[in-house]
Amino acid sequence: MTKKRSLLALILMLALSMVLAACGGGSADDDSGDGGSEGDDGGKKFVSLLTGGTTGTYYPLGGTFAQVMNENVDGVEVSAQSAGASVENMKSLSKGDAELAFVQTDIAAYAAEGKLMFEDNKVDNVQAIGTLYPETIQIVTTKDSGIESVEDLKGKTVSIGALGSGTAANAENILDIHGISLEDIKKRDLAFGESTSGIQDGSIDAAFITSGTPTGAVESLAATTDVKIVPVAEDKIEELISEYPYYAKDEIKAETYSKVDEAVTTVAVQAMLVVSKDLSEDVVYDMTKALFENTDAISHAKGEFITAESALDGVGIDVHPGAQKYFDEKGVSK
Repeated sequence: MTKKRSLLALILMLALSMVLAACGGGSADDDSGDGGSEGDDGGKKFVSLLTGGTTGTYYPLGGTFAQVMNENVDGVEVSAQSAGASVENMKSLSKGDAELAFVQTDIAAYAAEGKLMFEDNKVDNVQAIGTLYPETIQIVTTKDSGIESVEDLKGKTVSIGALGSGTAANAENILDIHGISLEDIKKRDLAFGESTSGIQDGSIDAAFITSGTPTGAVESLAATTDVKIVPVAEDKIEELISEYPYYAKDEIKAETYSKVDEAVTTVAVQAMLVVSKDLSEDVVYDMTKALFENTDAISHAKGEFITAESALDGVGIDVHPGAQKYFDEKGVSK
């Protein structure tokens, strides 16, 4: 009887050990991954793409980019997120809070060189995938504001963009070229949607908006208000480019916005897609290839500007090896 009990106990112990092994078998796998970027669904890598405010161009374009990459890159899931745009995006990537981001070329250069808003926070872990399209500086007001030129902004209540943003840096450059300091205006630090709402309710007179055209916030304003886009004079454009070479002459075409019947001369920087240099060469190569070989699937007006052939124009910072590998295969160089 004792032998039978001993045998039964042994069988029970063996059964229990098998159950415990089965339960514990996944625990080691659960601890694997790359800083939380890989899950337990086949090792898929999750990549965050930082865009801008929901009323700008980065946000909807980022959603399209994510869709294109997810459909054409195996083992990667890209998620577009609304964010504070260029300056905030560079800082977030430098801290490892995301892997991909939209950034203005001038802001990327400031970050890499440790200048202006990055004087105490030089960014050395972010590299380029490529430039995308012109980011047009739009000085928005109303037709009855009496503002006809940049010089007319003196003494007015003007939004220069969100605090620390690329738009704010552009506004300061343009005002400076015209001999206007921030003390000469009643400065407001508002995001695009807040800026256009302020113009609509009369709390501000004008706003700087740096974004691809047409910009959603300006379109919404133009639907209810007679909008005017203030031009930048030709001689000032030349002076600005001479001082800051990352600017280029640009034009906002007639009818870009409702009742804006004539083209407006202005300047632009470039929008660029940047990436953490810690992301692997293979992953960045695959994402770069997916983006630039499926531009026909980009469901945004800016898609027509996005080409592999122009992607290294005005980059200004180091290109990620994965992206460089793709451009080398395509025979594209700076």
